[in-house]
Amino acid sequence: MTYRAAVCTALTGPESIRIEERHRAPLHPGEVRIAIKAAGLNFPDLLMTYGKYQFRPDPPFVPGMEFSGEVIEVGSGVTNWQPGEAVMGGGKGDCIAEEAVVPAAALVTKPDALSWEEAACWRAGGVTAWHALHDKAALKAGETLLVLGAAGGVGMAAVSLGKYMGATVIGTGSSLEKRSAILAAGADHALDPADPDLATKVKELTGSKGCDVVFDPVGGDLSITATRAIGWGGRFLIVGFASGSTPSFPANHALIKGYSLIGLRAGEASRRDPELAARTSIELKKLAEVGIMRPHISHRLPLDQTRDALLVLERREAIGRVVVTLGD
Repeated sequence: MTYRAAVCTALTGPESIRIEERHRAPLHPGEVRIAIKAAGLNFPDLLMTYGKYQFRPDPPFVPGMEFSGEVIEVGSGVTNWQPGEAVMGGGKGDCIAEEAVVPAAALVTKPDALSWEEAACWRAGGVTAWHALHDKAALKAGETLLVLGAAGGVGMAAVSLGKYMGATVIGTGSSLEKRSAILAAGADHALDPADPDLATKVKELTGSKGCDVVFDPVGGDLSITATRAIGWGGRFLIVGFASGSTPSFPANHALIKGYSLIGLRAGEASRRDPELAARTSIELKKLAEVGIMRPHISHRLPLDQTRDALLVLERREAIGRVVVTLGD
């Protein structure tokens, strides 16, 4: 049997995407075959089509790190999943396709509170935000959280979770439409990242104290601006570099203000620490079941338009998440 998949045929970006027929691979012990209903796109999916992400598969490969769907077949030794069950999950790729084969351990039950599209783009943002704010920053109720790139999928998850944890949340968004969406996601304030007085305004909103935690998936010059908005003893979470530029942080500034620079790789942390992964899964299941961090989806496109969906990310047009839809 065959199924259709979006295939990156060269490391030249979204233009290299072709929709191709692929033959089913046999199931190995411990694996599950999924009929995919929706695939959530992440910025690393775009970077991988250029060979610019830390995980660099050689073409041809199927991108996509998140999905939701139904179990259609289980391999030997799999006892916790049955055909027909609704699940969500992910991996390092292969998700923008009508079918995927994944380890049984990579799946979780799709909560009834989430649609197929929401479930397809909930977990990556949820894992990142939870690991960042709970495990790394230990965000406390009453503290102030500054989220850069808050209109992106991971940024919006951090906004929602930060508010749920009791923080005052300030988000940045580059347009009025994005700032409106950030406020709708739960932020107390939304600021323009291009404002030359951004750091001053953050301090004004915090009574001259500065923010306690910075969540930064953007990088570049905005990161340096955010260091001027952080308070004494703050925590600066380095989440990613969506701007395409890696900042050079001034070490003397971190020393003077006593703040910490904290690198974040949520997926790798879970892979290296199975106990952490188990605890995270339990907490995320609770959050998903009550709809915390429900994704805002600005674009839904079918499999045949995967190239266009990736271009939405490249043009910075997404507000929240972009989803490729498959099945009914």
